[in-house]
Amino acid sequence: MSSLSSPNPVIAAVIVTHKRVELLRASLEIVARQSYPLSHIIVVDNGPDQAVADLVAEIAPETGIYLPSRTNLGGGGGFAYGFLTALALGVDAVWCADDDGRPADEYVLETLIDLARQYDLEEISPVVANISDPETLAFPLRQGFQWKRQRRELTGEFLPGIASLFNGALISARAMERIGVPDYQLFIRGDEVEYHRRLGRSGLKFGTALTTAYLHPDGASEFKPILGGRMHTQYPDAPAKRFFTYRNRGYLMNQPGMRRLLPQEYARFGWFFLVQRRDPRGFWEWFKLQQLGRKEHFERP
Repeated sequence: MSSLSSPNPVIAAVIVTHKRVELLRASLEIVARQSYPLSHIIVVDNGPDQAVADLVAEIAPETGIYLPSRTNLGGGGGFAYGFLTALALGVDAVWCADDDGRPADEYVLETLIDLARQYDLEEISPVVANISDPETLAFPLRQGFQWKRQRRELTGEFLPGIASLFNGALISARAMERIGVPDYQLFIRGDEVEYHRRLGRSGLKFGTALTTAYLHPDGASEFKPILGGRMHTQYPDAPAKRFFTYRNRGYLMNQPGMRRLLPQEYARFGWFFLVQRRDPRGFWEWFKLQQLGRKEHFERP
């Protein structure tokens, strides 16, 4: 039986933020209003800001826990810090959020718990929708052999074996016993994919609830269609984001459960840079960063 199937599981929210207090307010307000009561709302502040501490005290005076970090731990380290804090408090599960996204309404957590019980899950995520256009997905989502970009294209109430972690995901303590906490080495970009890799290899049941949503700024523009939209590849606009994305993907593709995808990785990015963009310099940049990751060189620029 799933640890989320107990009559009243104790659940803490974990939110990671970094110098975006006004965005954090919108996230915190809807997290604190959930119909299913949270035992704690843990806010990890990657760059201590008194305004964030004051906001937590204002919105969650009884349940709020403010965790300042003088070291920027990134997303991976920030969630690791928050998860371990929640586990030390004895919770049955953690519910993830970030500072620029928010649950679509006050019933998201309750819906996730109900579906986790119905399908005997140790992790369940909501659909991640575009905060500016909630009927559009914030990231392309694969259902079967096709990539979907609109919520109306998704069928059913539950999609097994696929989850967007950290954006509204509900993860049981039992799952964390198996897969640990997110990887600080990755800092940002790829930390979610690596955690998903561990979850997929754990043998635990997980997936995405198609009946509820987490709202997030559009990220679909980074995923460029190739071969007529049958496949996608990732090209962030910002050089710093490309650095972490491509270096961390190099590391990921060298891990158990991912190595079989390496030929496809070379084919996709080779096609994108050399054929579609006609950008050999971009391909060389991608290749060098990918090699850094394969060698586990995690220095930051």
